[in-house]
Amino acid sequence: MKKIEIYGVSCSTCDKLYNMVKKIVSELNLDITVEKIEDLNKMMLAGVMRTPGLAFDGKLILQGKLPTEATLRHWIENGQR
Repeated sequence: MKKIEIYGVSCSTCDKLYNMVKKIVSELNLDITVEKIEDLNKMMLAGVMRTPGLAFDGKLILQGKLPTEATLRHWIENGQR
């Protein structure tokens, strides 16, 4: 995995997910780009209908809820959902 995208606009849950992802990637010392996308057009193109949205390398794997930190860590360590 090379890139993780978090989709959401001015949403506390979206910010929390972004911060969790950044923390886990840093703790695991992984070379993964983490990007927060707030552009509504990009969100629609990605298929995000509910925020927060989470994508690994452009593949949308979660939307509309916040995973636990343990679940998110597992997904990142394994590169998939």
